[in-house]
Amino acid sequence: MKKILLIEDNNDMRENTAEILELAGYTVITAKNGKIGVDLAQKEIPDLIICDIMMPELDGYGVLHMLSKNSNTVAIPFVFLTAKTERSDLRKGMEMGADDYVTKPFDDLELLKAVESRLKKSEIIKSEYSKGVQGVYDFLDEIKSLNDLKKITDGKKIYKYKKKDVIYSEAGYPSGVYLVVKGKVKAFKTNDDGKELITSLYKEGDFFGYADLLEERTYNESTAVLEDAEVNIIPKEDFYSLIFKNTEVAKRFIKLLANDLIEKENQLLKLAYNSVRKRVAEALTTLQKRYTAGDDNFKMAISREDVANMAGTSTETAIRMLSDFKEEKLIEIKGSTITLLHIEKLERMKN
Repeated sequence: MKKILLIEDNNDMRENTAEILELAGYTVITAKNGKIGVDLAQKEIPDLIICDIMMPELDGYGVLHMLSKNSNTVAIPFVFLTAKTERSDLRKGMEMGADDYVTKPFDDLELLKAVESRLKKSEIIKSEYSKGVQGVYDFLDEIKSLNDLKKITDGKKIYKYKKKDVIYSEAGYPSGVYLVVKGKVKAFKTNDDGKELITSLYKEGDFFGYADLLEERTYNESTAVLEDAEVNIIPKEDFYSLIFKNTEVAKRFIKLLANDLIEKENQLLKLAYNSVRKRVAEALTTLQKRYTAGDDNFKMAISREDVANMAGTSTETAIRMLSDFKEEKLIEIKGSTITLLHIEKLERMKN
């Protein structure tokens, strides 16, 4: 049963609207002002929010602004419920990220149609995006069909890369967004001495390269192949069409950007405060979490240099740590393949 948060300061309007939604089979949470509504949204994570504009303490614009800054609530469909019908008011709300408007007075059918439409589009994104590469293609096609946009993946070309091939380099200018169809890809930064630091790992179904494209800047890092890969490139113009004409897709990528930022901040903290031994152990468990669904004995062919670049240390030091882990029977090494034998012990490695 879908959960809807209704934020409305007028008691009669709040009760009547909640009754309509409940009779239609929705679970309804109500808030009598914007401040309470923001708190409930962050606590309950509803499937949709209906919010009045003119309210004391915190108006609807303020509610939308605050929720758009939180990665847990930014993608929640947001519908304004308001008597304000001036074009400037409508434009302001839509520019801030509102998904729809229902103007007062409204009838039951008008409200329910708006709710069903926004929930349907949101469900497409939530379900399709998590199903791997084909799910991503279906997701893109379905979203575009909702807006009668050209299918940007029609005639898509798959580019094949060998291990160690560079996909793009720092300072290059973005021409599109990349989608991993098969294989493993790394993102990394290089210092003046040519030393690498791996900043991200990508697997089948992952997008990458979108942050620099959205900010219209040159690439801030390079990407290369860890394991033979197939990559689809969505042209810049098609990606912009999708982003700027569909708020659900835009919100999804905003959430991806927010999560990327959190991951980068956590990585910096670990590099600054964790011991080399713990950083190498975390590099191994990161590979396991990223590239498997929780295998007990994860194994992967990876160079010692890449392990070092993930841990932010020298190759010699990484080799020494791996030898220690092998002697402690935490891992097994055969050629370039590393098998994790005791993942939990590696995760609990003392600093």
